[in-house]
Amino acid sequence: MNILLVCPEFPDTFWSFKHALKFVGKRALLPPLGLATIAAMLPSEWSLRLVDANVGPLTDRDIGWADFVFVSAMAVQRNSAHRIIARCKKSGLRVVAGGPLFTGEYDQFETVDHFVLNEAELTLPAFLSDLSAGNPGRIYESKEFADMRQTPIPKWELLDLKRYAGMSIQFSRGCPFQCDFCNVTTLLGHRVRTKSSQQIIAELDALYNLGWRDEILFVDDNFIGNKFFLKAIFCPPLLSGTKTR
Repeated sequence: MNILLVCPEFPDTFWSFKHALKFVGKRALLPPLGLATIAAMLPSEWSLRLVDANVGPLTDRDIGWADFVFVSAMAVQRNSAHRIIARCKKSGLRVVAGGPLFTGEYDQFETVDHFVLNEAELTLPAFLSDLSAGNPGRIYESKEFADMRQTPIPKWELLDLKRYAGMSIQFSRGCPFQCDFCNVTTLLGHRVRTKSSQQIIAELDALYNLGWRDEILFVDDNFIGNKFFLKAIFCPPLLSGTKTR
């Protein structure tokens, strides 16, 4: 099975950093962490290819190679997502979609074949099981929240790392607050769920082993949402366990 994972393009807004990136010779600020993580959850025998439209074009050769296309996007990427999905459907590809955009607006994408919504740790296994049995459904969703201790190391090897100004990792999901301008708690809940310090060390080592020596950004919506865990449990092992480079 050939799986094409596609990140739609960010428009020329705050989210793209398009003009600032020219000064540092990069094509995108950060990689599509969600898709790289999804890639690590797919069967190991599948062939994977990841295209970030913010770094390079989605080609006809990419589309012709694939059996399925997996698209993940934020709301700001809506227009690009529509164009990519239309192009893939025109070529006869089956489209699987997930991420914040589709979790909130899946009814606006009638041509998508399968929606894997909410957190993939919970909904992707059911889709993969049904796909293997030959009867995949259209919508997979969950009201539960995932245990991040089960989240795998993202497949950063699918990315052209030199195209990015920085790399990103995720330590936690969820936020204990109720700010009226933010939809994080709607998507990820009020309980702060975390990875272990061992997981974070393993992710940092994975990036180092791929040759990354530049900036790494924690992309949590509220990095200090669980202050006790961060200070008493997460940081001390992380600092003592990290090798001296």
